[in-house]
Amino acid sequence: MTPAARHAAAIDLLEQILVGDPAEKCLTRWARGNRYAGSKDRAAIRDLVFDAIRCQRSYAWLGGAGHQPTARAVILGSLRAKGQDPALVFTGDKYAPDPLGPEELAAPGLEDAPRGVQLDCPDWLLPKFDEALGAQCDDVLRLMRQRAPVFLRVNLRKTDVSTAIEALARDDIDAQPHPLSPSALEVTRNSRRIAHSAAFAQGLVELQDAASQAVVDMVPLSSGMSVLDYCAGGGGKLLAMGAKHDIALTAHDVDARRMSDIPMRAGRAGLDPVTIAAPGSPGGDYDVVFVDAPCSGSGAWRRTPQAKWLLDTRRLSELVALQGDVLQQAAGCCRPSGMLVYATCSLFKAENDGQVDAFLSDNPEWQERDRRHFTPCDGGDGFFAAVLTRG
Repeated sequence: MTPAARHAAAIDLLEQILVGDPAEKCLTRWARGNRYAGSKDRAAIRDLVFDAIRCQRSYAWLGGAGHQPTARAVILGSLRAKGQDPALVFTGDKYAPDPLGPEELAAPGLEDAPRGVQLDCPDWLLPKFDEALGAQCDDVLRLMRQRAPVFLRVNLRKTDVSTAIEALARDDIDAQPHPLSPSALEVTRNSRRIAHSAAFAQGLVELQDAASQAVVDMVPLSSGMSVLDYCAGGGGKLLAMGAKHDIALTAHDVDARRMSDIPMRAGRAGLDPVTIAAPGSPGGDYDVVFVDAPCSGSGAWRRTPQAKWLLDTRRLSELVALQGDVLQQAAGCCRPSGMLVYATCSLFKAENDGQVDAFLSDNPEWQERDRRHFTPCDGGDGFFAAVLTRG
């Protein structure tokens, strides 16, 4: 495919995405319906689409659409933002977008655009980011306009950092240690090869954000402990804990389908089988209960940029209410001297400090042991975690 054809395909996909269709499903459907497109074409179109979603407001502005983004304007704006000549893409040739009209030829700058446009942030969320991030807010939001780095967790149960880097290099993948966690590697070249690498197949490395690993590092584990991951999902943090010590691992999630890959992943990592709790309350008497709570995901919107534009006040309120309930339920699974770890990949106070402060106020038998905030300025995604103890 020519560059112009790739941009035309991105416009077609964005037309669907801007009305709410999930980006991943659109890309998968497009790939199945356009078998002629090679892997390089699919990768390039994917990059165009996700870059456009991350920067939807600023690109639409640069494309002359103001506050009403259209797929064509967003792709036009993306070219201008990158210093590329749109006339080389909007040619009207076969498979290329139609030529630019007189109004599109005018190139508005971002200098006079509203702050939310410049930072690609919904206006209603700006005060929440300001409240949570203070003077760091604009720097964080600028970083969130960019593609997220790719991180790996070295499985210290099987190898060490230097050996893992050497194993990846044999598959032509470059990686380097990252300071957020002793187990974290940042992939600097050929990240798309990871899933097919020997290091991954042998369980030497797993895909996991560096800040997510740092959250796990906060948990004071020791061999022989029993650990419940109350909202396990795919089990990434649970497996990271299991790689540190010989501990009994139990996974729970309201949707058991999310946990379907955990046994395979645990086997690849060389861990003992993970107990999958039955649906409903897992009960139990655990030393550590880890709550990776359902949240807005605002700290990880570089990876899931469509969520930034779909979140609304009602959904955020629902999440805040759910988090409080989940935290209270999970506390009931701790033994009297146990630990409760609350974490989100959100940056908003209502989902983070607000939840922990409210829980401690309502449950005076619990005390705070540790609390940390991670933002993209630290290198990884935005995360929050608090470690609470009782007795």
